[in-house]
Amino acid sequence: MAQSKISRRRLLTSAAGAAGGMAFMGPWTHTRVHAQGAAKPIKIGITSDASGQYANSGAEDRRGMMMAIAEANAKGGVLGRKIETFHLDTETTPATGSRVAERMITREGCGFLVGAIHSGVANAISQVAQKYGVIYINTNSSAPSEAGQNCHRVKFVFDANGTNFAKAAVQASIEKFGKKWVLLTNDYVWGHSTAAATKALLKQFGGEMVEEILVPQGTRDFSSQLLKIQQLKPGAVAAAIGGDDQKAMRQQIAQLGMGDKTAWINNQQDWPDVYGLPLDNLFGVFGTTWYYNLDLPGVAEFVQRYKVMFPDTSIKVPGNVFYNGYWSVRELLGAIERAGSTNNIKVIKALEGHKMSARDRMQHHDAWIDPVTHQMQQSIYLATANVGTKDSDDMFKILGSTSPQEAMDTDAAGACKLESYESTPTFDA
Repeated sequence: MAQSKISRRRLLTSAAGAAGGMAFMGPWTHTRVHAQGAAKPIKIGITSDASGQYANSGAEDRRGMMMAIAEANAKGGVLGRKIETFHLDTETTPATGSRVAERMITREGCGFLVGAIHSGVANAISQVAQKYGVIYINTNSSAPSEAGQNCHRVKFVFDANGTNFAKAAVQASIEKFGKKWVLLTNDYVWGHSTAAATKALLKQFGGEMVEEILVPQGTRDFSSQLLKIQQLKPGAVAAAIGGDDQKAMRQQIAQLGMGDKTAWINNQQDWPDVYGLPLDNLFGVFGTTWYYNLDLPGVAEFVQRYKVMFPDTSIKVPGNVFYNGYWSVRELLGAIERAGSTNNIKVIKALEGHKMSARDRMQHHDAWIDPVTHQMQQSIYLATANVGTKDSDDMFKILGSTSPQEAMDTDAAGACKLESYESTPTFDA
């Protein structure tokens, strides 16, 4: 109990204290008593979805995190401390995300939060995390707003965003498929902010948005939207549709024979959304941050470690969602090592501006964490269906890669206003 009191006294010296002047009760208030001489574990709260539109991606996200944690624990943990986890389902719902974050911090004693698919949920979690000063790693939600107007000092975004993917795809697609575009947009924050990035690039490169069709989350019948697209006859359709909605959309487009009638541009294609689908469902051009069959050092070994750790999962090879979940936790633990401390401000500073080699990350370009927006700047790959493959897992044909410098979201830097270190509550996890 003495350690708990010391931690509380440290926190209350911070300039911010708690929001509204309330007494702050942080993640150390429920510290477990361990055997004499045993170091207290580092406790990470996993906030990925287990139900709702992004349940499949949430499961893959967690697998990536757990492999990184298992590897760290096999080496003795971090700073001589083992890593423990606690998971709650955020249900692809922002209100649930807020409640989960509050409970993990104040009741479960989690010193770090990791995980996100739905950008609205990620934003809700990050607001709670900032209130308490708890570092939150957004692993896989990719709305440009996450590293823009919804950025926070405690939040780090490890996925590429809609602007990054659009920059990699839009100009080349206008030149190849024509200027007349329709936008098909999931009606929530990720869809809207991704579509906004596409609109800006269409304007920049001389394209024309004929119409934007909004699609409510949970849509399973796309007949009215697809009929409208048939009537409009655009050169390209930019689809910002995610999760189970995208599966349903792709299946219906394939059934109607529309996959080759117009060019389909999916800024981002998450592996769990298409894995196992027939290749005729995987039409169009799309972006990803990583692929399991890249001809790069370390990739084959990484895939083998996945297969050994998860022999019974239905997804037999790792994709971009697993990759982001794995690297986000690995970099968080690496930052704790570099800081030599679990003090949240020291760990934040160890993450900000951190550079990673292309070889280490198994990508084509060096990566870094932008100190202004806290977003991972990384390689973007364009891909299409690997037609004619004899390997049912090898679904993507990589068309090329774009460097982080070329794909960088410069608008996010102008929109992001990080809280000061002094106004962020501080503590040792």
